[in-house]
Amino acid sequence: MKVVERYIMRRALTMFLAALVWTLAIVWTTQVLAKIDLVTDNGQSALTFFEVAALIIPSIIPIVVPFALVVAVAQTLSVMNTDSELAVLSAAGASRWTIARPILLLAIAACAFSFIVDNGIDPYARQKNRQLVAASRADLLSLIIQEGTFRKIDEGLYLQIGERLPGNRLGGIFVADSREEGASLTYYAKSGSIVEQKGEKVLMMNDGVINRKSVTGDLSVIRFTSYAFDMSAFMSAANDITLLPKDRTTQYLLNPNPNDKMFQRDPGSYRAELNQRFAEWSYSLVFALIALAVAGDARSHREARINPLITAISIALFVRWLGFFAAGKADKVWYFTYLLYGIPLIASIVSIWFIVSSRSMELPAAWADWLTNLAGRASSNWAALKLWFVRRTSGQGA
Repeated sequence: MKVVERYIMRRALTMFLAALVWTLAIVWTTQVLAKIDLVTDNGQSALTFFEVAALIIPSIIPIVVPFALVVAVAQTLSVMNTDSELAVLSAAGASRWTIARPILLLAIAACAFSFIVDNGIDPYARQKNRQLVAASRADLLSLIIQEGTFRKIDEGLYLQIGERLPGNRLGGIFVADSREEGASLTYYAKSGSIVEQKGEKVLMMNDGVINRKSVTGDLSVIRFTSYAFDMSAFMSAANDITLLPKDRTTQYLLNPNPNDKMFQRDPGSYRAELNQRFAEWSYSLVFALIALAVAGDARSHREARINPLITAISIALFVRWLGFFAAGKADKVWYFTYLLYGIPLIASIVSIWFIVSSRSMELPAAWADWLTNLAGRASSNWAALKLWFVRRTSGQGA
């Protein structure tokens, strides 16, 4: 690799890592906020929450990496053009291949990284994530350790613990059970505890009453000295985890179990997921080609031109949207499966044509002029609005 190519590679790699970290952090934060109920509702520890949050990262890496790459390549080449480095390279007789080669090597490495994560790491992370979430929701003890708070155990079943007593005993137990059709049961006990009987978890309540209210409004009250409320059905949820196609390994998708109820119900989703994994890794290369086609040539600063970074990201977003659209339809309509491969292939061919023909992929000049004029008018109106606001607040205007 030439000195110039190493220089471009180093700058693009530095920008790529910076963009990847920040983009990954933003997307990861939005995904983590959806899991905050593990702490607020299920009473899990912060360690469990952060473990679940860490397992989300492999699922967003294949989506984030291509966008981090297009930002890095477009920004690197745009800065090099602003510093007249691309013009110097062109004047020295360097071909566009000199610029494209380090970028393409970086893109191929990003493709390999995305493929490994998407097909090797992400399925196992998703399965572990589901196990942790299911276990946290099945852990009854974690639900009741917070005193004085109603906890939804199941649909129509709520539980509240007044206080925790020494010896793992519970005080002030209140249970509302409306799961039985036509009747509503309310349990109240002064004390109780979680015990295990014949391998099953039972909420043993002592010295309490049961209020039963029927549909007709009849109310019956039963006093008890000791009453066992079976909770094992809700604590076994960790052993009954439903795995979606996204949670399955690539090896399983290639040869799914014919007895898999999910596969029997929707076999198209398994094929769509498999084809999406085999096509998704290529977007890093596609976006790198788009950035090269947009910002890979030396241009004069006097030319009316939209910022190459904005153009490259806009085109990349459109191409990726087409890919997501095809993936959403592939499980129902068979020919959308071909679009999963066709969209990145067509986008690559178009970008390569722009690169080979020494053309720049950008919006038409008329569109650029219109956007420039629109931005100018918006800036003028904003300045006038600020002036009016200053006069208004200072009492000089009407």
